[in-house]
Parts: sequence; structure tokens; C-alpha cells
Amino acid sequence: MTKQAEYRIAVLSGDGIGVEVIAEAEKVLRAVGERFGCRFVTEPGLVGGAAMSATGEPLPAAALALCRASDAVLFGAVGDPRYDDPQAEKRPEQALLGLRKELGLFANLRPVQVHPALVDASPVRPEVVRGVDLVVVRELTGGIYFGEPRVEGSERAVDTMTYTRAEVERIAHLGFQIARGRRGKVTSVDKANILACSRLWRRTVEAVAREYPDVTLEHMLVDAAAMHLIRRPRDFDVLLTENQFGDILSDETSVLVGSMGMLPSASLGEGRFGLYEPIHGSAPDIAGQGIANPLAAILSAAMLLRHSLGREAEAQAVEDAVTAVLDAGHRTPDIAGPGQLTVTTSQMGDLVVQALIQ
Repeated sequence: MTKQAEYRIAVLSGDGIGVEVIAEAEKVLRAVGERFGCRFVTEPGLVGGAAMSATGEPLPAAALALCRASDAVLFGAVGDPRYDDPQAEKRPEQALLGLRKELGLFANLRPVQVHPALVDASPVRPEVVRGVDLVVVRELTGGIYFGEPRVEGSERAVDTMTYTRAEVERIAHLGFQIARGRRGKVTSVDKANILACSRLWRRTVEAVAREYPDVTLEHMLVDAAAMHLIRRPRDFDVLLTENQFGDILSDETSVLVGSMGMLPSASLGEGRFGLYEPIHGSAPDIAGQGIANPLAAILSAAMLLRHSLGREAEAQAVEDAVTAVLDAGHRTPDIAGPGQLTVTTSQMGDLVVQALIQ
């Protein structure tokens, strides 16, 4: 008798709606296990505001150890109104930065696909967003977010931005490799007319591009990229960016799909291990109401299956189930049009499970 494959998944639900949407992603993973004959052992850990309340630390050592002992991490969201003071030494958001640094997760992938059934959910004209299919490849452990902040009295503050050639090379190689499996185009985003780091970025990306003669490279300044993402988003295939620019541009892409609740992401390192999370935050204003959209978390679980576990058929089955649910007209409030009936967070998860096991 063939032994059933078993995977250990660290579950860091975090704060706010993170708890609600990750519960639905876990529900879908259990259904995947039943359909495909594998087993997912999920183990919870505390991060963010929940961890600060329990331990005083946004990223306790136990949570980090759990991640290191797991095949992948399923992450919800961090952010708690009780710890909103930007001057505080410890804040919930430090958990995510700490995980990226400690686990060596240097690449963030954010696929952006406008589902045909949700074209009207976007505030952008249907003829502009119809058919959008791009991936944001964001460098995750360098740049200004990992610089050296310095406060000089009450009148001056300094944040440093640093990149090395090696850091740019490794994210650029990943971007070009992904483009090879798609439409063969990389748009590298920088601010080379102003920033020294961006000039290093551009030179390095151009050097890496010579190893991929089958992939087209174009450079675009970040302000132009922000504009063209709304004006002509179908022109983009792989959007390669440094940390801060990628943070902003990838959030902008949520306008194309109609809601942050639709966008998954993967944070990857050198091997197969990765951290998977919806791009939205903890949304404390709607937490506990059962109206959060769990599809980004469920699609993040699909990315986990594909990238960390190498289970392509299972990943595709989850994505097909989400498509079937949307095609059937089911909507959470964030993507519902006028007069459309809505479902709760848990009902949406149940619908995906039903579509998956049919």
C-alpha cells in the first residue's frame, strides 16, 4: 500500500480578518487532501498583535521555530488598533518583516488576473481590465524597508536605501525565468533618473537580461508604471520591482481585479519553502462580521500547493473551484454589484470546497 504523502504547514493567522480567511483556506486544504489522497498537518502559531498580547513580541521565537520546521507557511494578516502607535518600539507589522529576513524570503510573487465574471467589479473601464494577466515580482529583503532609520531630534528623520548587485541579480533571474513560462516580457521598474540604487538596479537587470535572449526587457520609471497600470494594464507580463515600489504597485493592481480580497501572494527564498498570504491587511473595521473575502487566502493556498509542495494538479483544482464559484455568481460584499446576493466568509469557503470535491 502506497504511503500517503504528508505535509506540515505552519498557520500564522495573525490579526483581524486574517483569522477568518485563513480558516477558509485551511478548510480548502483539508478538502484537497480528501480528494487527492494527501494529508496536511496544520499547526498554529502566534504573530502580530495576537502575539504581542500573549508574549509581548510581534514574532515570538516559537512561531519562527514552527516555520523553520514546516514545509510552508500560510499567513493571514497583522495589524491591531491596540498597537497603532507608529512611535512604538514594537509593532505587529514587524512580524512580517522579521519572517522575511529570518527565513530568507527575498522574492514576492503577486499574480494579477482579472476574472471574466468580475470585470464589472473594477472601477476601471471593462474594456481596459478585461484579459489582464500579469505577475508582480518584488524584491523583498532589501531597499528602504531594511535600511537604517535614524531620527535626529524632533525636526529631522533619515531612512537609508541600500541594494547590492547580488540582491538585484537573484530577483532579476527569477523575474526572467517566470517570464519564460509566460509571454516572454519583463518590465523592470525603477527611478534611475533620480536614485543611485535605481541606476545600479537598471545596470544589473540589463546584465542579467543578456542571459535570456528569448525574453524582451523594457525599463519603466515607477511613476510611469503607476499610470500605465491603470491606462493599459494588459501590456504588462512580468513587472520586476524593488521592495518599496513593488509594495505600492502591487496594491494598486487590486483596483484592476476589484478588491484586495482577490489577490494572493507568495514569498519565496532559494529553495521550495515559502510563505503564502493574501495581500490585504487585517481590516479591523470589518473583523468578526463574517463579510471578509477569503478567496485571496484560498488562492494563496493554491500557490503553496504549486510552489512549495510541487502539487500542480491540486493547485489547479483549487483555482478551477474558485472560478466555478465566481462563474455561478457567488459574491462576498467587496465584489458584489448592485442587486447581487452576497455570501458570508464561511459560506464562500464552503462553496469552494463543494466545487472542489464534485
